Amino acid sequence: MKTKIDDLIGRYVENYPREKGTMTRWGRPLTAYAAAGDELFAKMKEIIDPSHGMPSDFLPGAQTVITYFLPFDGAVVKSNIEGRECSRAWAVAYHETNALIEDLNRHLKEALEELGHRGAAIPPTHNFDRDKLISGWSHRHAAFIAGLGKFGLNNMLITAKGCAGRVGSLVTDLALEPTSRSEGEYCLHKRGRPCGKCVRRCVNGALSIDSFDRHKCYAMCLANDERFPDIPVTDVCGKCLVAVPCAMTCPAEP
Repeated sequence: MKTKIDDLIGRYVENYPREKGTMTRWGRPLTAYAAAGDELFAKMKEIIDPSHGMPSDFLPGAQTVITYFLPFDGAVVKSNIEGRECSRAWAVAYHETNALIEDLNRHLKEALEELGHRGAAIPPTHNFDRDKLISGWSHRHAAFIAGLGKFGLNNMLITAKGCAGRVGSLVTDLALEPTSRSEGEYCLHKRGRPCGKCVRRCVNGALSIDSFDRHKCYAMCLANDERFPDIPVTDVCGKCLVAVPCAMTCPAEP
């Protein structure tokens, strides 16, 4: 069943640019699965915020959280390297990938229902507290729990295909075997090797070796949103995800 879901997600993403006429292109998605009862979900209330949701909050009887990573095409990643503001291609990719996640989750939910199972989709973004800037459900943390990747110094999830992309997730009552989690770190800095390039890439002083100011980060994202008034909702930056060793690959995979 996991192979069928992997293929369904892969085919949908492959066909999406042609069917929807998107400017953005994506690489082959990565998928991973977490048990809805994994104790790490409860720990998210301590690590992130007491308001962080549990899988069962979205779907009573939840058994599995399906997570996936949508890697951006290299041209999108390269476009965002220069300048203080994010590139138009990066802003478009953010908008179009949000739409892709919503459409993919709807498609996946319908496929599960045809098999006699339920699914609950969660918005790809903007499901966060505007004052705390903390999400009620972190797709990245769900993906971490599922073994899809490990967090880097830039607070992004580093997968086997890097961190330059987006993460989505869906809760289902279909019981699937969880993906195993790696013990080692994927981030060069966390492996004790010289790097810290993401810190130097941060254009608004939000990221340092030992801290992260989410309000400074979001201020830059809002500045980019104002820069592209013709694109719906582009509160994004992404400078710390490009021109770094973990942009499109895992540089320190154990």
